[in-house]
Amino acid sequence: MNAYTHYDLPEPEVAFQALGAAKGIAIGKAYLFQRDKLVVEEGELTDAQIEAELIRLETAIDRSEKELNKIATITEQKVGAVYSQIFTAQIMILRDDALLSVVRKRIAQERKHASVVVSEELSKHQQALLASNDALFRERVDDIQDLKERIIRNLQSGQLVSRIAENSIVVASMLTPADVILFSRQNILGCATEGGGLTSHAALICQSLDIPMVIGLRQITERVQTGQTLIVDGYAGVVILNPTPETISTYERKQKRSTVSATTIEKLATTETRTKCGKRIHVHSNIDFKEEIGGVAKYGSEGVGLYRSENLFLATGKQPSEAEQCDYYLHLAEAIAPKPLVIRLFDIGGDKLLLSSYKEANPNLGWRGARILIDVPEILETQVRAILRANVHGNVKMMIPMIASVEEVQAIQKSVAKVKAELKKQKAIQNDEIEIGAMIEVPSAVVMAEEIARIVDFVSIGTNDLIQYALAVDRNNDIVQNLYNKFHPAIVRMVASVIRAAKKHKRDVSMCGEMASDKLAIPLLLGLGLESFSVVSASVPTFKKIVGCVSLDDARELAKVCLSLSTAAEIEQELRRFKC
Repeated sequence: MNAYTHYDLPEPEVAFQALGAAKGIAIGKAYLFQRDKLVVEEGELTDAQIEAELIRLETAIDRSEKELNKIATITEQKVGAVYSQIFTAQIMILRDDALLSVVRKRIAQERKHASVVVSEELSKHQQALLASNDALFRERVDDIQDLKERIIRNLQSGQLVSRIAENSIVVASMLTPADVILFSRQNILGCATEGGGLTSHAALICQSLDIPMVIGLRQITERVQTGQTLIVDGYAGVVILNPTPETISTYERKQKRSTVSATTIEKLATTETRTKCGKRIHVHSNIDFKEEIGGVAKYGSEGVGLYRSENLFLATGKQPSEAEQCDYYLHLAEAIAPKPLVIRLFDIGGDKLLLSSYKEANPNLGWRGARILIDVPEILETQVRAILRANVHGNVKMMIPMIASVEEVQAIQKSVAKVKAELKKQKAIQNDEIEIGAMIEVPSAVVMAEEIARIVDFVSIGTNDLIQYALAVDRNNDIVQNLYNKFHPAIVRMVASVIRAAKKHKRDVSMCGEMASDKLAIPLLLGLGLESFSVVSASVPTFKKIVGCVSLDDARELAKVCLSLSTAAEIEQELRRFKC
């Protein structure tokens, strides 16, 4: 060997820990997607240019609408009508008379280019969403960003990036729902992004398309280059850059084990959920839209454990009428009767576009959920009337969101009783018996769980919000997302205490947060005594499979050990060691 011999050393393996937004494992080559930076046009328009600018705006709007219609069609073909509504909603904003009127007026009066005005007006809409208390509203900011960029690109006659390398793992700062749909035509294997939210539209589409996704990967775009080998583990929220052959082999085995075949899904759909020792466990579905109701039967769910009714608000930006709500709820209830339908009352935030012109200094600890329902009785009473009228088959239940005190539960129960009496007097109700439950997702509700369980018919643990409120971590803030940990000892102990409180008062207790479908968490939750779960429909077969190999004696011993541990790392290690 001489001094001039050169060896190419392999790049070292690097692991990034973040949040899994869509389950699954992908192994492949990275494609670094960087959208063109759009620059708005500065300068003042002359009188002669204003008319031309208004025509240019209309042309850009028309072109944007055609693009969105095309994407909506592709979406409907791939994942159904429910997600195509994302793009029809964008078209509604695009064609909103009030918005367009303001934009045209400002172009003419202020002599600004259309790109400047469009950017400013849609940015106002984004800021209003960001100020909301509700994570669902905040996560729609990316949808508005997509619309803004689309209009500005078409104003400047730019090209839409819709094709990338086949069978890639897309790495990006953020991905819009349109990006995911368009790139899925090239059979992308996975997604790894710096931004995004667990319930963002991009994440929900990845879940529907079975594309593993990890979000919250800070500075990943600066570390990864196109062509490098990546592993995306959507279960553990891990991305591995330059994996060794040994690591690849390990993940290939995991990938094979985690795949549930269509035949297995069909078999599990007709099978009762039971533990290895024969204990009956109940599993229901979380849904956002009526188009998802077909998945309840397809995947073998026992009903709907959580219908997020606030999506009716999100669709239009205003409160739907009693008739609109009643028709919607009735459709859901009839489609699954006699299986239960649990409707969560509107969990809306203090977004000024909806309810108030007051801008909250700290919206994350502000006006939302039960607080709004109590303070604005017309919203609550309209919804309660619609729910009671829709309960013709007796399979509907209602659940109160974001409860922080016994007084809040009592106030809403009083309103329900008042509405029920009015409907009975009007002979406008067929079934006046309805169960009312409470969401336990605020630390104060955990402490008061016994008192709350005593006065409600059932409780449901909402771990998504409980984790962020208990740990003071915004799950959509990529700076602190690594601190959002469902296995923090405080969370495990809180869940255990709520289950104990509910059982003491002989109340049904369920869990509807993402923790309920986590394959590591399921044995622990069974050991803590949880017997009812509510998960995304597509996760039901995997859930049944895991439950079927767990012995309750082993699970109880696991729970006992985990409750004695003092760090999340120790608990997770114990869960990984558990063999069912």
